[in-house]
Amino acid sequence: MTSIEELKRSTTATGRALVLEEKDRLALRDFVLDEPLGPHDVRIAIHTVGICGSDVHYFTHGAIGSFVVKEPMILGHEASGIVTETGAAVTTLKAGDRVCMEPGIPDPNGRATRLGLYNLDPAVRFWATPPIHGVLRSSVVHPEAFTYKLPDTVSFAQAAMVEPLAVGVHAATKAKGQPGHVAVVIGAGPIGLVTVLAALAAGAAHVIVSDIDDTKLEIARKLGSVTAVNVGREDLGEAVRRETAGWGADVIYECAGSERAIENIFDPLCPGGTVVFVGMPMKKPSYDLVGAMVKEARVEHVFRYAHVFPRCIAMLASGAIDLSPLITRTFAFEESVEAFKLAAQAPKGEVKMQIRMPIEA
Repeated sequence: MTSIEELKRSTTATGRALVLEEKDRLALRDFVLDEPLGPHDVRIAIHTVGICGSDVHYFTHGAIGSFVVKEPMILGHEASGIVTETGAAVTTLKAGDRVCMEPGIPDPNGRATRLGLYNLDPAVRFWATPPIHGVLRSSVVHPEAFTYKLPDTVSFAQAAMVEPLAVGVHAATKAKGQPGHVAVVIGAGPIGLVTVLAALAAGAAHVIVSDIDDTKLEIARKLGSVTAVNVGREDLGEAVRRETAGWGADVIYECAGSERAIENIFDPLCPGGTVVFVGMPMKKPSYDLVGAMVKEARVEHVFRYAHVFPRCIAMLASGAIDLSPLITRTFAFEESVEAFKLAAQAPKGEVKMQIRMPIEA
């Protein structure tokens, strides 16, 4: 087990990092960052980092919308670690605490933040979103307010998945599903599967999941009361009507960002039901306004999350949610470049790949 003093010495400003040099070019190399420790900050030795679709998209495309990689950037934003140092005004954390971190830091004086909508703050500084560096490196300095202590029952691997889980929990919160409702989740990728877990934890009696990857659908089946539908072979609307005696689903979560799914999103919905848009399409989709009107559908949208990290950690600690079935492969830090190249191929059956940093805990 690595001591705190050893961690302090190993988490200096100079260290190796996974750097996106430019589109399609990654390097594992030394990278110097000047990160002074403020009075309300903590320094964290990074333990585990998840590979997110947005990280891969920056690697393969060099941009997401208006966020363009214009100079070398460290990747990674789903992380857990160990506190090695605390600022003078920090009161809730101490060196040695195991933690996970919310990767977006809003402007505390911004109007959105003051309204409680800090995820919508235009000035938010989000890890691995240009020009902000991510956390595939030895250490990071982060505000105490966005760093959360982990119970002993929550592993570093599961803690590094709190960030994607937060998206699903935020979506389920937006849906306001009643106990015993039926939900549909479109897409069985990482966000889709954490949304399945969040919907079940929020009281869904049954969840219908759609995808074209049978291996991921098999993982979904094992998460609880779940019916899997391969939309390459079966129509989702017909499957939902069969499962609901023709009524339709109470809540539909669109987690794939599929233009085709969005075009037909209201077909499987019951009258008065709710659609929550979670996935981001690559281009503007067709939207069936009349289909929404005739069912008086309530439509919600999700952008990241807000105010849910403590609830996510509590559910992991209690066993209400288990994320371990979604972690399908773990790489050593030295294998980071190869891990990203594999993730970019979107291999069938892979859900969440993680990178383990070279520290003992």
